[in-house]
Amino acid sequence: MNRSDFISTIKEYNDYWDVLIIGGGATGLGCAVDAASRGYKTLLLDMHDFAKGTSSRSTKLVHGGVRYLQQGDVSLVIEALKERGLLIQNAPHLVSHQSFIVPSYKWWNGPFYGVGMKVYDALAGKLGIKKSKSLTKEEVLEKIPTLEPEGLNGGTIYYDGQFDDSRLAINLAQTAADHGAVTVNYMKVTNLIKNSSGLITGANGQDMLDGSSMEINARVVVNATGIFSDSILGMDNPDHSNIIQCAQGVHLVLDKEFLPGNAAIMVPHTDDGRVLFAVPWHGKALVGTTDTPIEKPDLEPKALEEEIEFILRHAKQYLSKDPKRNDVKSVFAGLRPLVRPEDAKSTSEISRSHHLQVSESGLVTIAGGKWTTYRKMAEDTINQAELIAGLDNTPCKTENLRIHGWLKNVDMESHLHVYGSDEVGLKKLLDENPEWDELLHPNLPYLKGEVIWAVRNELAVTIEDVLSRRTRALLLDAKASLEMAPETGRLIASEFGFDDDWVQQEVKEYEALARNYILE
Repeated sequence: MNRSDFISTIKEYNDYWDVLIIGGGATGLGCAVDAASRGYKTLLLDMHDFAKGTSSRSTKLVHGGVRYLQQGDVSLVIEALKERGLLIQNAPHLVSHQSFIVPSYKWWNGPFYGVGMKVYDALAGKLGIKKSKSLTKEEVLEKIPTLEPEGLNGGTIYYDGQFDDSRLAINLAQTAADHGAVTVNYMKVTNLIKNSSGLITGANGQDMLDGSSMEINARVVVNATGIFSDSILGMDNPDHSNIIQCAQGVHLVLDKEFLPGNAAIMVPHTDDGRVLFAVPWHGKALVGTTDTPIEKPDLEPKALEEEIEFILRHAKQYLSKDPKRNDVKSVFAGLRPLVRPEDAKSTSEISRSHHLQVSESGLVTIAGGKWTTYRKMAEDTINQAELIAGLDNTPCKTENLRIHGWLKNVDMESHLHVYGSDEVGLKKLLDENPEWDELLHPNLPYLKGEVIWAVRNELAVTIEDVLSRRTRALLLDAKASLEMAPETGRLIASEFGFDDDWVQQEVKEYEALARNYILE
């Protein structure tokens, strides 16, 4: 994938695109894969980088949603469990099985989680992983030696999926491109174009890197902008009613010593009614999440002090080694784009089902949902879009479509497993220059050559693109990522021919961003 070539393609293409998708998160990228694999001429634009917002800030789980089962939303659980199975099948280099233990304490007795997990297993059908079972206190502590033993009765073990969210987003952009789509980051849609009948016929885009503008014609426009859905709906109709309620989820990243085994912890009921997870991820322990209503969408949301204290308090309740603020390697926040019904009393009550609507102008908006169900959301959206665009009815092909990088039996212990089949190409690149096989930082596994690979093959443009989403340095160790920034900037500049002034400005901007991920 080459951004300059993509921009040239857009400028030189004078016909109508079959499908124009606004938004490069999980849903938009899923729509691009779906539309392109059906053979439609597909263009996707994102105003920042792919998965910059919600889609790089998840709990890193591919799951049916045990909590939704407890709430009685069985249809959502069935759909999500099916999609979980398909994702494990279609992206085995990124999605793996993860065991979870629900501890049972005297102060909290949850009979639901013995019976409920059996129902969860049954609903997964032939796409299930392993069966859940009850564990004794001794078996629980064998699997999670750092779990608080006082008052522990035993527990239940069940299985779900785990993944790397922004890496999957990049692979989806590559999959779409493999099928002929054009996917461009840093291209903002500034307004929608309508004909004399008030129907949308395209959009104007502005390149956020060089400031140039272009007019794009399209048979249908899909609004897949997540937390920014209302801004695009407002372009279409200034009098529209807002549909999005943002809910913030915060995660803390700790060293592996706090969760040394391979099993994750799932705490069924916290003070705010959410499930709390402590999950091993890329050699660290990820603990979260919260559910805080937020008024306005923000590309770079910040963790609130009360959210940080909430997670630390609950972590101390369940871990024998109490994490303190200075143990936190990184803190990150994400906003869920929930579609709010009239009768919801709190964000935790709002369904995670997706919401599809078509405006009078023909604008197709897809909102809500979650990473696990991105493929089904895209299928529903493109089914609707082809009707609006008057395209030939073509069946969805993504149910068994291999995602770019597909490779079975990868070594999950190697950080290079996220590249899947591209690891061969990356290793060839490393052979070109001995320097590229060196670590960017002693505390993290990332190599200098991965920066070059990200620029040449994954549309990375900035230090943030590389350290936050192509690698996960910012989320795994924010201070270490700060120390990696100057060398990362130098490597990017060497590829683009940028000067030292560009590097210094980039480092300055990255430092300002990364400070929000560090707990002082």
